[in-house]
Amino acid sequence: MVRKETAMRLPPQHRGLEVKIPSFFRCPISLDVMRSPVSLCTGVTYDRASIQRWLDSGNTTCPATMLPLPSTDLVPNLTLRSLIAHWAASAATCSPTAAGGGSAASSVRTSSPASLVRQVAASGADPSPALRGLAAYLSDDDVDDFEKNALVGAGRAAETVASVLRRKGEEETSVESVEAATRVLAAIVASDGIDDANKKRVAAGLAADAPTSAASLARVMRGGSGLEARVAAARLAEFLLANATDEAKAAAAESSELVSELIRIIGPVDEKGTLDGRAVEAGLSCLATICESRRAARAEMVRLGAVPAAVRALRATADPRASARALRVLESAAGCAEGRAALCEGAEEAVPAVVGRMMKAGRDGAEAAVAVLWAVCHRYRDRRAADAAAAAEGGLTRLLLLVQSGCSPAARQMALELLKMYRVNAKSCLAGYDSKTTHIMPF
Repeated sequence: MVRKETAMRLPPQHRGLEVKIPSFFRCPISLDVMRSPVSLCTGVTYDRASIQRWLDSGNTTCPATMLPLPSTDLVPNLTLRSLIAHWAASAATCSPTAAGGGSAASSVRTSSPASLVRQVAASGADPSPALRGLAAYLSDDDVDDFEKNALVGAGRAAETVASVLRRKGEEETSVESVEAATRVLAAIVASDGIDDANKKRVAAGLAADAPTSAASLARVMRGGSGLEARVAAARLAEFLLANATDEAKAAAAESSELVSELIRIIGPVDEKGTLDGRAVEAGLSCLATICESRRAARAEMVRLGAVPAAVRALRATADPRASARALRVLESAAGCAEGRAALCEGAEEAVPAVVGRMMKAGRDGAEAAVAVLWAVCHRYRDRRAADAAAAAEGGLTRLLLLVQSGCSPAARQMALELLKMYRVNAKSCLAGYDSKTTHIMPF
């Protein structure tokens, strides 16, 4: 058998190094220089990506020793990582291509994550290419979480990228740059491997000028390249509202431009009136967070059309989480006069939608639905809403089920008061109620 010599493959940050590579820097599986060395319980060190693929394939032995693995925990080999990093830096300085200013070494330097952050921070240059590079780096599953956290934290990537959204003036920062920055920050927030402390750097960076950040996110939702970018902007806005200081939350929640775009994102995405599930969930979730963080924003949300948008989403979605959030938005709207007026004006559609999703949106959704019905039908006694509730199919049955469930005392009391609207007789009690269980009427 003839043994062929093969050229050794190097990761991008190590290409162009014309030096001899120490054997213990190589992964026993891939024979590449290890980017993220981790050790098994057998004491053998591998590159994380290679050993993870081995384990994910169903193997239960150590590839080098073939011994059975009582544990598949991967322990970072920080000492070896430091040695490799020091060797790479020294080799890059001493190699002929580095000394001669070759294009390979130049490419390595300009494409490193740290250099991309510096390019974003530089004034006068378009940050879009560097931002797209950072988004790809942070979304790459082969990049070790330790490296990502180091870039976001010590490398100040979060603060630097967030500053793009704080740049004032549409002529100064294009929507393409703002969208690219949004994608980077959304990747940080969505990553399971990024520490919470580093994720909060994103919120702090945006909160440094919350009104401008909110306006930039609204720009992405309005003029972004596609639905994915709009959804990312909505989720980033929710993260800002959930993690910023009270002052920053208030400033972002009071942004009419942001609220208007959030309402638009939960609307139809085509001429046929189709709703996108991801967009509806992201938009409703952010609107619900605004309701919780700033009660004073309710009237403005209603004025911008939050009530019909939430009702439309409630009628169209079958997702319990999205339904619960739509009901929370309607509950918040019912807490102000403008919201109650909007609900009662569209009672023929709104009330049946609320009744229909009452027991299909979890406990929080059910209690929010009861609060909406109680506000418009009982407390303020709007005849249009009361008639729509009495005529809604299954309304009595759902209220009875809620009373007998483990709901809060306040929700139970509201449900009992709503039941008095119905003319209780044998026929109405049995309509749509197939259970053989004997139920005692609560009054």
